[in-house]
Amino acid sequence: MIRDTSAQDRVLSPSQTRPAWRKWAWPAAGGALLLVGIVFAARGWLAGTTSVDSARLRIATVTRGDLVRDIAADGRVIAANSPTLYAVAGGVVTLKVVAGDQVKQGQPLAEIDSPELRSKLAQEQTTLAGLQAEASRATLDASVTRANAQKALDQAGIERQAAERTLQRYERGFEGGAVPQVDVLEAQDNLRKAEIALSHARKDAGLQGQGASLDARNKQLLAERQRAVVAEVQRQVDALTLRAPFDGQVGQVQAVQRSNVAINAPVLSVVDLSVFEVEIKVPESFARDLAIGMPATLTSAGQPYPGEISAVSPEVVNGEVVTRLRFSDKQPPGLRQNQRLSARILMDTRRNVLMVERGPFVEQGGGRYAYVMDGNSAVRRPVQLGVSSLNNVEVLGGLQPGDKVVVSGSDQFGDAERVAIN
Repeated sequence: MIRDTSAQDRVLSPSQTRPAWRKWAWPAAGGALLLVGIVFAARGWLAGTTSVDSARLRIATVTRGDLVRDIAADGRVIAANSPTLYAVAGGVVTLKVVAGDQVKQGQPLAEIDSPELRSKLAQEQTTLAGLQAEASRATLDASVTRANAQKALDQAGIERQAAERTLQRYERGFEGGAVPQVDVLEAQDNLRKAEIALSHARKDAGLQGQGASLDARNKQLLAERQRAVVAEVQRQVDALTLRAPFDGQVGQVQAVQRSNVAINAPVLSVVDLSVFEVEIKVPESFARDLAIGMPATLTSAGQPYPGEISAVSPEVVNGEVVTRLRFSDKQPPGLRQNQRLSARILMDTRRNVLMVERGPFVEQGGGRYAYVMDGNSAVRRPVQLGVSSLNNVEVLGGLQPGDKVVVSGSDQFGDAERVAIN
């Protein structure tokens, strides 16, 4: 008898039986997760080649409004008039004031002892005295020459008159038969000689007078020239005493008491306390728009004072241009040098224009493009920018009101066309 397999069979309950779909549940879940990862990766790849954290960016919205172009800066008060007095000649300096002294116009501040210059003045004065004596002598000689010429002229006139009377007498005698004709002819010849002598004497008197006048004038001109030399040397000697050019205060003193200074060496400076200016430093990008006379507002102790630009430096130092502002009406009382004041220069106002916050994107790429937010991505878009102020920049094309522009941090994008923003 063949035994069956009934002894090996075991009856299973329904609860112990597993359906076929459950064995595929975990693989299906893993595949779904993988698919989701692939989708997110594909979205990141499609969104851009670079992904940047939004916390590292500054994003601004394009708006429409009035663009006020102004410059605000802190400046320092400086004296508008603070000349430095120099030594006109080398010598020993004697100071009569110290730094900080109040001085009046014309007050002696320092004296320079220059023996060379004083000796030169004495020599030039002596030369002038000699030339003046020569000029006086030439004037006297001219008078003598004119007198002699006039004497000769008068003598010739008398001789001509005598010859004329002699001729008249001979003519009357010849008519009466008492004088021969030859005497009449001789008298006529003498009259002609006297007339010729008178004519030459008249010409000689004129020429001698002119010559004497020219010689005297030449001597006088030489004396005048020497007088101008003496006046110049005298001015230099007078300038050895340095005087205050106006009412003010002694600033810095560069020379030491009783020291020997060289010619054209600085001695001291004088500060005019009645007129002050404010010096500010303006970014190079605004320098081309500045002009002398442009209005400004200066603030001291919370009170505004009208002013204007008085000077703009022609050179750029460390990306800044030095600009001076002066008070157009009245200046605040009690100003001191190097005191800090707030200044604001109003260049112009543009009404109802598109504008966006100013940022480094203006300088990047020459302001020809900007990154505009498109959802979670920043898209590079060509734009056209206009004038700019400290806070905003005018938009001429490429953007619309409400567009969000990456104004800072776009240097991380590496000129990519589209960048994902996390």
